[in-house]
This record gives sequence, C-alpha cells and structure tokens, in this order.
Amino acid sequence: MTRRFPIVLLAVLSLAVSSLVAADKPEKKDAKKAAAKPVKLRDITLTVPPTWQQQKPSSRLRAGQFKLPAVKGDKDSAELAIFFFGGTGGGVDANIRRWIGQFQAEGRKMKVLRGESAQGPYLLLDLTGTYNKPIGPPIQRRTKPMKGARMLAVILAVKGKGNYFLKLTGPMKTVTASATTLRQSFGADPKKEKPYGADAKKDKKDGGKKSEKK
Repeated sequence: MTRRFPIVLLAVLSLAVSSLVAADKPEKKDAKKAAAKPVKLRDITLTVPPTWQQQKPSSRLRAGQFKLPAVKGDKDSAELAIFFFGGTGGGVDANIRRWIGQFQAEGRKMKVLRGESAQGPYLLLDLTGTYNKPIGPPIQRRTKPMKGARMLAVILAVKGKGNYFLKLTGPMKTVTASATTLRQSFGADPKKEKPYGADAKKDKKDGGKKSEKK
C-alpha cells in the first residue's frame, strides 16, 4: 500500500495569504546539451541535467547537494540540498512551518501542493519573497536577506525508508527555470498536483476552480 500523507489543515496557511502567480515552465531544451543523468543518493535516485553541478555535502545530514547556475537576469546561483534524517525529521506540518519561517513575513507568498511520483507521494511548498539565507557555519545561525528569492521544498515519502527533504533555494528566475526539472528529477508530474491543507479547503470552496490570483 502506498504511504500517504495525512490531510491536516495548516494553521499558518489559514491566514489571508496570496497564492503564487508565476507559472512554472520547463527549461528550454538544447540538442547540443548532454542528456540528464541518474544520480543515486541513498534510497532515492534523481535524474538531473549536466548543468546541475553535484557538490560534496556541506553537512553530514545532507544526502547530497547541487549547484544550479544562474540564468540570465540573476547574479547568484541556486542550491538544491537533499536531507535525510534516518526516517525521522519531524512532522510534515512542522517542517512546512519551519520553512515558511525562513522567509520574512512582509511580501511573502506561498502555496502547498501534494502529488504522486515514481518514488513515492510528496508535498511541495512553494515560497517567494525575502529569504533569510544562511551564511557561515550553521552553529552561528547567521543569515543574509535575499530579496526576490524562491524556495521549492519537497517532502518525499519513500516507502519503508522515511521522508527525504529536497530544498531548492535561490533567485526567483533561476529557481523558476528549474521548477519543472526538479519535479521530473524524482518522477513527479506537476500537472497532477493538487492543493494541500488550507489551499485544498479554499479550492473546494471555490468549486474546484484554480484559486491563484491573476
């Protein structure tokens, strides 16, 4: 039986918060580029493009990490970090609230989606705004504000193993350019995603219509 997440209404998302309006589009394909390659990271496999530079994890809690080059219009690169805590790592809603807290409240926009992938069911938190980007050693807990940032944070439930956490953060354009590629890396179809939590409640109230503001 496929493991599924509990449908819990997130109290923090019941506030009047605008949904994201930017549409995610696949990266433009270039026939000259090498094909995407599978990368084994403990219990999961990510199929990533060659432009995603695999790096040595900066923490023992990271199962892997990648550096994504900045697209035109952005100065900074983006980072994809994959975490695994041995089957633990806290509840779903607790992690979502923690990620939301990494963005400043003013101007913050968010939505939470759920879906199915080739490697298990997942939740995806989509955040935009000013990100409090960690700098220096983690023990110092120092951050630097990054305006115009975006985070795509995935909780992937791998049957018999526990949750894997995929966190893509960086400048808006660079993260948006890789939003579809991120989903495809673990076998997800963005067209089959549905609202989760407070977003699901609003979607049901609207009669199944898209709740995103245009």
